[in-house]
Amino acid sequence: MPKQKRELMVRDQIAARGVSDSRVLAAMRSVPREKFVPPELVSSAYEDGPLPIGHEQTISQPYIVAYMIEALKLTPESRVLEIGTGSGYQTAILCELVKKVYSIEVIPELAVQAIERLNALGYSNLEVKHGDGYAGWTEHAPYDAVIIAAAPEDTPYELLSQLKPGGRMIVPVGSFVQELVLITRTADGYDTQRLLSVRFVPMVHPEKNR
Repeated sequence: MPKQKRELMVRDQIAARGVSDSRVLAAMRSVPREKFVPPELVSSAYEDGPLPIGHEQTISQPYIVAYMIEALKLTPESRVLEIGTGSGYQTAILCELVKKVYSIEVIPELAVQAIERLNALGYSNLEVKHGDGYAGWTEHAPYDAVIIAAAPEDTPYELLSQLKPGGRMIVPVGSFVQELVLITRTADGYDTQRLLSVRFVPMVHPEKNR
């Protein structure tokens, strides 16, 4: 039954809206989204929208996950920095697609739960830590891509500096009004492309989460 629901999710919510990368669609078909939601919401795991996962955080709408990942143009050799592990669902999708995922979660309980889930599902090409997403993970930089699953009020330039030349960062920027922005690091700066209006939970600093 969950496999059928995943097939319908990919067909009706994702491919029908224009996501066409065959590797992204295959990853969305493969990862069991029901394993990443609270037990009482398992029946809603494949609905077309975000779901609460506790601590005022959410698991993102499946379409948005696929859309953001497709925009990064990842390869099997990519190394990706993810800000906002959350439930670990997007992390798992990334693990299906790239060589290595480095993921940072500001809420320690969510970081622990995500590691347990991802380990139980057999993912090994990742590292997850509790920490400040705004600071990134400098020891593993530079990255081919950075994906941010929460909304800073302004462009996080410290994270841009951890991109390789030619690397891409996708991030929802803004407070009440948010835009999904794709930023490419060029030889002499950054190229910014505004994609669509979105609604994400705010990206917080660790000291604001106490």
